[in-house]
Amino acid sequence: MAHWLRVLLLLLLVAPPAAVAQDAGGEQVIVIFRDDVDAARRERVLRQAGAVPTRHFAHARASAARLVTPGARQALERHPDVVRVIPDRAIEKHAKPTGGSTTTGAQVVPAGVQRIGAAPGSLPLTGAGVGVAVVDTGLDFSHRDLQPLGGVCFTAFTSCQDDEGHGTHVGGIIAARDNAVDVVGVAPDALLYAVKVLDRKGRGTDSTLMAGLDWIVDQTLQGALTPPVRVVNMSLGRPGTLDDNPALRALVQALYNLGITVVVSAGNDPDREVAQQVPATYPEVLAVASTTALDGSNACRFVSGFVAMDTASWFTTDGRFDPTTGIGVTASAPGEDRENITRSCALTSVGILSTRLGGGTTRMAGTSMAAPHVAGVAALLVEQDATVGPEGVRSKIRTGAARHDVAPLDSPASAYSFDGEREGILSAPGALAAP
Repeated sequence: MAHWLRVLLLLLLVAPPAAVAQDAGGEQVIVIFRDDVDAARRERVLRQAGAVPTRHFAHARASAARLVTPGARQALERHPDVVRVIPDRAIEKHAKPTGGSTTTGAQVVPAGVQRIGAAPGSLPLTGAGVGVAVVDTGLDFSHRDLQPLGGVCFTAFTSCQDDEGHGTHVGGIIAARDNAVDVVGVAPDALLYAVKVLDRKGRGTDSTLMAGLDWIVDQTLQGALTPPVRVVNMSLGRPGTLDDNPALRALVQALYNLGITVVVSAGNDPDREVAQQVPATYPEVLAVASTTALDGSNACRFVSGFVAMDTASWFTTDGRFDPTTGIGVTASAPGEDRENITRSCALTSVGILSTRLGGGTTRMAGTSMAAPHVAGVAALLVEQDATVGPEGVRSKIRTGAARHDVAPLDSPASAYSFDGEREGILSAPGALAAP
């Protein structure tokens, strides 16, 4: 029964994106060029081969294009300037709504913020002056609990304002203001930038994601943002492998080399490991799995026990961290409030409470919600020590985790596949105290 419950819930939460982005005019691809080929030459090569360029990336020797003539792919693959032609694969958010919307109300400290020890007044730091880029569906610029500094948009036919809600929810977990209304985030004084790469359905492509990351690299190198971006959150992804898009990884590496900590949701597929998820598989990122923040209830007489606080979420992708390769889950953090077992023995998720598009609050669940808890703690660590880099953040978070070697716990109600490592639960006080 437990396995059947998990399969049913997984079908509801995870809808795999199309493997390749398509357009009415032809297949969308990413063309990787030799390092010495500049943007102007890339443009000529693409057009001569029968492709229409859609984006050139300044900090990865690659361009996105649409193939419009028969034989365009073959012509590009034969060209001496071209290293590789790959599909422009679809990506998507790692969450779904779970209800519980409100429109107004006094400030609530969400269960996830409480679980990681970041409730207001419990820490000496608030993320003040730290720039965090939310690479997502955008942010609600009018939400009284967010007030992002600015944004940039790489989706078609839409503004940089959030039109889906996912990015607004993620942003609230990171940095909802401590202002007596709605909710409060992990780092309430951190400053958010909206980098919109997903559309109103929570979907995008490798190329829209690459455009967002390319922009962050460019703005950082130019010193154009005040404060500069020091943390990036990506609560999104797709099935994939480490080397299936070298240009995307090159942009993540560029962020890493600039000292920017990149936090990524592990994914919502318990039958996969992080090594099978992009960009979570990249060694340069901090991949985050999901756990419950509170004890759940059990009304089913066929299941013994209940889903306790710090249990691995039924939907989470996982994967033991390998210090040699750098691949694997860096931390587990709350991606849902609790899991309840109903009288009919169904497993139901109560999502994390955070900011809602249009005002007020709403609940969502997924590794999308786990990652911004880590991004918020990363902002606290940068405020504590402006020189800390991605590996320093990773080390402090892993060293300072609560219930190390004990949690994440196994669930009595799902067939979660334990990956062999109980890395503990994200702890803001523990990370700040770690050497």
